[in-house]
Amino acid sequence: MQIVALMAAFMMLMSAPLWAQSKSKTAEDLAAYSGPDREQLLLEGAKKEGKIVWYTSLAGASYKRIVSAFGKKYPDVKIEVYRAGSKDLTPKILNEAQAGNFLADALETTPGTLMLLRDKKILLPYESPELKRYPASAKYEAEDGKVFWVNDRESFIGFGYNTTLVASKDVPKNFDDLLNPVWKGKMGMQLNSTGDRVIGTMLKVKGKEYLDKFQKQDVKLFKVSGAALLDLIVAGEVTASPTIFRDHVLAKIDTGAPVQWVPMDLVPTNAGGAAVIKNAPHPHAAMLFTDFLIGDAGQKILQELHYSLAWKEYSFPRYYPERGLKTLQYLTAEKGWDKLLQQVGRNS
Repeated sequence: MQIVALMAAFMMLMSAPLWAQSKSKTAEDLAAYSGPDREQLLLEGAKKEGKIVWYTSLAGASYKRIVSAFGKKYPDVKIEVYRAGSKDLTPKILNEAQAGNFLADALETTPGTLMLLRDKKILLPYESPELKRYPASAKYEAEDGKVFWVNDRESFIGFGYNTTLVASKDVPKNFDDLLNPVWKGKMGMQLNSTGDRVIGTMLKVKGKEYLDKFQKQDVKLFKVSGAALLDLIVAGEVTASPTIFRDHVLAKIDTGAPVQWVPMDLVPTNAGGAAVIKNAPHPHAAMLFTDFLIGDAGQKILQELHYSLAWKEYSFPRYYPERGLKTLQYLTAEKGWDKLLQQVGRNS
């Protein structure tokens, strides 16, 4: 009888979910776990935690749609969002970490912020079955096959123009074409990090001599967002700009706006990365949400909103200016590009 009872207990143990057989998992355990019951493990834990707090620099409808879809799939896990630009997110997270008052669980923002938080040891390296679709160029690797973050969305910077003001024969195909006299006094550029990255790309591809020639094109500098500069192009107040996001143009085309976008020799790429905070108050929910964002559901939403995806192929070469640089090197390079941008153009 004792043998029968032991066998019965063994069978019950074997039939139970793997997560029920394991000891209580730390955040590090969860981040490294890749068992077949991963989603069940994370969901059960997230239900007990009750919520997730997500910090993001995604704007407009994108983050709202992601929040809505996550809520529908996991109605027992409340999601709270703090949305701000990356320049505002950085000091907020750093100040919270310094005070030992960790509020955020998951984070989605741009590389500069993520690089700094990685250096400050605020990010938790993680594993996910969703990572297998992403190329190495989209992963910022940690030890043991884990990542500090992966690019969940990308925005390509290229030449946007008003189709009613530009003849098809004059549409540029590369940076050299921007030196055509037809463009003198007709181009604008963003006086922000987007403009900096474009200048950095021009410098990489064509060298300083090219920038000296480009300066003669009388480019106007606008201290506005990419969306705002595109609105000026739609209105015909600016003819064109080499600092326009492809996804913004595609969204405008959907509304019937007279705009189009073309890539240059090399396409500087702004990426958003999905990360997990090391001392997340709700670690199960943090990993559950991150899997959602970088998985099918989150990627479908971002693609529907015209964001480009790191794991898809496109017809032009992408360039990540921060790749291969340490944080201080990147920040220093960006300052140099900004100085060149202000030399190249004139304030509007």
